[in-house]
Amino acid sequence: MGKKQKYIFVTGGVLSGVGKGITAASIGAVLQAKGSIVSVQKCDPYLNVDAGLLNPAEHGECFVTKDGAETDLDLGHYERFLDIELTQKSATLAGRLLSQLIADERAGKFGGKTVQLVPHLTHAIQDAIEEASIGSDVHIVEIGGTVGDYEGLSFVEAIREFAGRVGRENCLYVHVVYVPFIGTSKEFKTKPAQNALNDLRGFGIVPDCVVVRTDDPAPESVARKIALFGGVSERAVILLPNADTVYEVPLTIAKSGINDLLTKFTGNVAKPDLSAWTKIVASQSAKPPTKVRIGLVAKYMDNEDTYISVLEALKSAAWAEKVDLTIGWIDASKAQEADFTDYDGLVVPGGFGARGIEGKVAAAHYALNHNVPYLGLCLGLQVAVIASARMGGLKQANSTEFEPHATQNVVYIMDGQEGKESTGGTLRLGDYEAILTPGSKVADLYGQQTVIERHRHRYEVNQSFMHEISAGGLTISGTSPDGTLVEYVEAPACDYFVATQAHPEFRSRPTRPHPLFVGLIHAAKMRQPALQPDAAIAYL
Repeated sequence: MGKKQKYIFVTGGVLSGVGKGITAASIGAVLQAKGSIVSVQKCDPYLNVDAGLLNPAEHGECFVTKDGAETDLDLGHYERFLDIELTQKSATLAGRLLSQLIADERAGKFGGKTVQLVPHLTHAIQDAIEEASIGSDVHIVEIGGTVGDYEGLSFVEAIREFAGRVGRENCLYVHVVYVPFIGTSKEFKTKPAQNALNDLRGFGIVPDCVVVRTDDPAPESVARKIALFGGVSERAVILLPNADTVYEVPLTIAKSGINDLLTKFTGNVAKPDLSAWTKIVASQSAKPPTKVRIGLVAKYMDNEDTYISVLEALKSAAWAEKVDLTIGWIDASKAQEADFTDYDGLVVPGGFGARGIEGKVAAAHYALNHNVPYLGLCLGLQVAVIASARMGGLKQANSTEFEPHATQNVVYIMDGQEGKESTGGTLRLGDYEAILTPGSKVADLYGQQTVIERHRHRYEVNQSFMHEISAGGLTISGTSPDGTLVEYVEAPACDYFVATQAHPEFRSRPTRPHPLFVGLIHAAKMRQPALQPDAAIAYL
């Protein structure tokens, strides 16, 4: 009889945003370091079909997979920690499953039976989990939200039933809880965590492991108390305080009792090789003498998670270039030239809508005029084109996204996208190939002329205005294979002014930073007076 597929379910209690995604990714990283093949999946109880229309200020960035799925940002954590490329199967939302169930009912596929949450939705959830697990040794499933949320009850029931489908011995349940510290009494309070464990047991799941999140290091007495009242072994309770970097978490898990639990559960007795994670933590903990300040010209200022992949890509590039990076947030809706002067480089990330556009155009204009390193991502390319066109004589240059009746529409809607501006799943999504111009900055950075990057956009550069755009300082340095879509632009007169219609941040890894981000940090580093102009660029 062959080796049985193993499943790890990660749930959360007390409150949302407690760190389930990092916990799931870190467990996967430890298992990978033991030689196991790991797959991962996020199940969200939202009634949305996908994350494409969710407000990023509330939910954080919309992460895009290689096959074009618009997903929760936790899939970005999974990809960065596990260095794998996920697909639509790794993102399961209640809305998508319910939509398919209703379509099947309308098509008569249930033969007149009453369609119910149990068993029909719960079975659909289980089918999605099994399908996403194909090809791996261990499949990790994070259940979004908090146990006890009304919308999530079907998912909790589904993973309870799942043990009967595949065998309880093939399921490991990990519950992540939060223990607050009460300043007035100067003590950690475990009662919310105890209640969260009671909620989970009330749904028929006794966890095999409890991860206790705290803001500051907690005493071992907290673990003993939760073990006693939660019905789990004390060795299976891990205290996980806030870390200086999330990349410490795999190391913490490997040193804890969870590692022994994982060994027993999987039968894999190999010692995890976590040398790569040790190196990452050492790089982030180091304080190199060279300091670099990068300005992020942002539209959403209230939640760092909105640009989490961009921030992580910048950090990884800084580690590779051995610089002490400071990221400053510049409010695009208020930005003026004076706001850019304190930075060694500027990043203009993606986004939608007219708010803050002129501030982003101003950032590109400033970088072009003052030879400040610039990296434009998706919308960052479009505003760079607008800035260059205005400098080239088209004073009213704009995008039809922001000015629908613009006559100097240097950015316009792609063919076939008209009328779909408010609909989900209709953008140009996922991996697309680009051909780079030989000898261009981007071709040198990538080290090749054919590249693949992920996309999420509806508008494109209008090449009928390329004469004026070029007069302003930009040239095309990469297009779609048929030459119809502009994929990259750069400013030859600047040390580093690069923009792409893609989202390269989605493919950056802490152990393998993306070359466009490394190029930006290197150019910013070279602006420091103490460095020699011929310093070699460093890639991991």
